[in-house]
Amino acid sequence: MSLPTRESLRLDWTRQALADREAPLERASNDASFRSYWRTRSAGRSWIVMDAPPDKEDIRPWLDIAYRLARAGLHVPDIQAADPERGFVLMEDLGERLLLPELSESSADRLYGSAMDALLAMQLRTDTGNLSPYDETRLVAEMALMPEWLLERHLGHTPGSDERDVIEAAFHALASSARLQPQAFVHRDYHSRNLLITDRDNPGIVDFQDAVRGPVTYDLVSLLRDCYIEWPEARVNTWVEEYRQRLVAAGITSVDAATFLRAFDLMGLQRHLKVLGIFCRLWYRDGKAGYLQDLPLVWKYTRDVGRRYPETAPLVDLIERVIDGRDLTQPRS
Repeated sequence: MSLPTRESLRLDWTRQALADREAPLERASNDASFRSYWRTRSAGRSWIVMDAPPDKEDIRPWLDIAYRLARAGLHVPDIQAADPERGFVLMEDLGERLLLPELSESSADRLYGSAMDALLAMQLRTDTGNLSPYDETRLVAEMALMPEWLLERHLGHTPGSDERDVIEAAFHALASSARLQPQAFVHRDYHSRNLLITDRDNPGIVDFQDAVRGPVTYDLVSLLRDCYIEWPEARVNTWVEEYRQRLVAAGITSVDAATFLRAFDLMGLQRHLKVLGIFCRLWYRDGKAGYLQDLPLVWKYTRDVGRRYPETAPLVDLIERVIDGRDLTQPRS
């Protein structure tokens, strides 16, 4: 007798959780991980089913962070049912109004203001007990995805020993800067594709399962130097300074504007170096080509910010030499 398919398991579990033998399922969205999301309707209400095959992903971290954020008053999906053994969650449908397509010159202050309100609440109120530290080992391991997947796999360049020294020196400087910041709850993907506009003031927050305890500027730079949308530097700096003042008022930091902006810049470099590797890996390992289209903006952030600081300028020069004017959106055979 053949085993049931994942599709039939997912549908049967959903119908049992809703006590509705007629409940339908249709794909709601794709994800950069092994998870998939499905929409169902029952008794006049819409729900989302998350499917995370247990041999690929453990949903327990997702459930843990969801409960922490809910207790802190953040708007995360309300969980109706969960089955960690089989990898299913039935939860509130937050809708489809992602922040990204609704951002404009006129809406940005309001929408980012709401997102920064939620971020401050997250950093002040969310329990960080037993969360993994975003330490130097982890930060450097993330940045190491860049030489592996961007330089070697995407651009066909294997760094020599002198180039490795340049890479390692920059990585160490960036990790050291991150370690010196105040540590708080870090979502790790707090950006316009993971925030939804809902009927509450707080944005709906998703994709939080990789949360850690780490640098206070990490989520702020994820939001304001988003890999999917760019804003003028002066406007970003204004938002950064407004947020710094709120952190000072809350007793989280006491540094001046220049010191905070430098920490913000260097934190963004760590993140964008990591993302340069991740977006390439998503194509070459996972077959998800769409992320290559986002490489030019991530590289622009890396280049423009990295040139400002002596500890990272040599790395930017190295990457630029390897790119040598090539179109980053085109896959390598």
